[in-house]
Amino acid sequence: MAAENQFVLTLSCRDTKGIVFAVSGLLYQAGCNIIDSQQFGDLDGDDATGLFFMRVHFEAPEQLADVQTLDRLFAHTREQHQMDVRFHAVSRRPRLLLMVSQHGHCLNDLLFRWKSGQLPVEIPAIVSNHTTFVGLAESYGIPFVHLPLVGGSSAETKRAQEREVEAIIERERIDLVVLARYMQILSPEFCEVLRGRAINIHHSFLPSFKGARPYFQAHARGVKLIGATAHYVTADLDEGPIIEQDVERVDHTLSAEDFTAVGRDIESRVLARAVRWHVERRVLLNGHKSVVFR
Repeated sequence: MAAENQFVLTLSCRDTKGIVFAVSGLLYQAGCNIIDSQQFGDLDGDDATGLFFMRVHFEAPEQLADVQTLDRLFAHTREQHQMDVRFHAVSRRPRLLLMVSQHGHCLNDLLFRWKSGQLPVEIPAIVSNHTTFVGLAESYGIPFVHLPLVGGSSAETKRAQEREVEAIIERERIDLVVLARYMQILSPEFCEVLRGRAINIHHSFLPSFKGARPYFQAHARGVKLIGATAHYVTADLDEGPIIEQDVERVDHTLSAEDFTAVGRDIESRVLARAVRWHVERRVLLNGHKSVVFR
């Protein structure tokens, strides 16, 4: 099925009756063909937000096949239900900026998935505070930008480096920043710039085994499950909305190095899934949580 006239609609609003009917009815009347539709209402539980979320993948007739026209089509329905409605053209590939330090397993995995067509994105640049993966970037034909923390890691030095990253984001029209084991704490100012469009991979189920050599900590504690967490970046360190998690069972027969190898494999898989779901517009933010339409 050709993607030229296909779009994804995502919306959130207060959960009331008639939303699905209003959205699907309007698309039907406009001559659109709904390919897939998912919805979720967060009304249950003590921490429920009372919001309704919806994702619709549809094909539009030629005269409606652009985001601006579809946005105007939904003006009345948006106002009626006070919706946050967004349209995304399936044919437009999101632009990713990958950031990495000195562990390249997640970077290598994302690059392979991109090159093999499993991850439908564009990657205009890779940014790192080290030169470790210059050769890897060159092998994929992607510009590598080395931004060292010159003069130490003071707040002023870090913020100056972050402004250089912000300039790249602006120049390259970046849609999503992926911290593929980028081992620097981001400033609150940078986190605000990246709000809702930066994903990090954490080397455990948060908030466990923080700090250096997490798999060695896990090994020393004799854990039986190790895992990884992909989440959105916020100013609260490692506390952003979680997108995906996974685990593997381990035991006493494995060394700390074995734990590390298993853990890095989980990290790569979890981050790849989170990135793919984000670029396919399957993740909607729900306060401190996320709704993921798989």
